[in-house]
Amino acid sequence: MSQLSPARSVDLVGVATPIAVRELAPWALFVALFAVLALYFVGAEQGATSLLAGDTVHEWVHDGRHLLGFPCH
Repeated sequence: MSQLSPARSVDLVGVATPIAVRELAPWALFVALFAVLALYFVGAEQGATSLLAGDTVHEWVHDGRHLLGFPCH
């Protein structure tokens, strides 16, 4: 019988491959914008700074608002 050989002869377990900043930058920007948007909706989407009419967003993020220490009552 023939033996199957691995595709690579070098064991790469535990070796970290560096990621270029150019490849990481778009993902970091996306995560940062998403975090700022989430923080806005949890912390400030109410009252005079409201972008959306009604209390729907407030009710959806109400428990998260209290968990993060934002006052809402």
